[in-house]
Amino acid sequence: MYFKQRGEDTNCTKQVDALEGCIERNFNPLVKARTSMATSLKTSTRHHIRSISLPSRSHPSTLRIEEELNKLKAREALSDSTAETICTGLSGMEELYKCMGDLLSLPLTQQALSVHQQEVSTNELLDGSLRLLDICGITRDAMSQIKEHVRDLQSSLRRKKGELSIESSIHRFTSFRKKMKKDGKILIADLKQMDWEMGSSQVLDLDQHLGAVIRVLREVSAVSISIIQSLLLFLSVPVLKKSPGRWSVFSKLMSKRAACENQLDSMNELERVDAALCSLCKCGSIDEEKMKTAQSRLEVLEARIEVIENGLESVFRRSIKTRAAFLNIFSN
Repeated sequence: MYFKQRGEDTNCTKQVDALEGCIERNFNPLVKARTSMATSLKTSTRHHIRSISLPSRSHPSTLRIEEELNKLKAREALSDSTAETICTGLSGMEELYKCMGDLLSLPLTQQALSVHQQEVSTNELLDGSLRLLDICGITRDAMSQIKEHVRDLQSSLRRKKGELSIESSIHRFTSFRKKMKKDGKILIADLKQMDWEMGSSQVLDLDQHLGAVIRVLREVSAVSISIIQSLLLFLSVPVLKKSPGRWSVFSKLMSKRAACENQLDSMNELERVDAALCSLCKCGSIDEEKMKTAQSRLEVLEARIEVIENGLESVFRRSIKTRAAFLNIFSN
């Protein structure tokens, strides 16, 4: 009886072991499958959340703006602050504002901005557009004034009424440049403050279209700030200074490299004029060849300034339209 019971116990143990083995063989794949599904679900959820937190880019208007933004950013990364690159930047900036006008004219955009005024922070958009408009207008006026000083200097060189006449024109030119450099520093500080404020703005949890609109508006503002800042830096190159005694014109802050005529490729148009005037005045008497060089560079500078001035005027008008669009949306 004892052995019979023991045999049954052994049998039972074997069956339990077999059952455990069967369960383990089936359970392990289930655990792996569950782990795989959990990982997949986690990844899928992460991507899904990311697509919500970063607004949709599918709308043609926002996509168009992003394409223009990428073009400008690529050019900005590869270029120095010369008149040509600034003109290209202003042209791209005007195109951005055109695209932004199309975006703001969409009923979907207008409704979203109007309904979500509190979440969007209308002050950020309205104040930002006004400050940028003011700086753009001040810079445009400065360009107009420097063009007049360049023309005055050209006229003095053409008349050839002697060193005193040329000296007086150069003095007016450099005095205005110093004032513009001082004003430019203040404007650049304002632009940097605007850029910091936008960079520290809270990322809003909005619907996809409105989120995309806010994001591209901020990016357009950031790129616009960068372009205007490049222009102000272009205008704020070291200024010529009058030394004691007669006119020995030199740049107090200009490096030896920039002062040398053989380094023209690394200079912008204003620095090239500075170098020509420096060379002209250091000779002690009117040198025809150096006079022609100065006149030629002044002509180039005048032409570049005129193109920049026209570009700024176009951007200024577009900025006014953009601000008017914001005011219309938020007042309804």
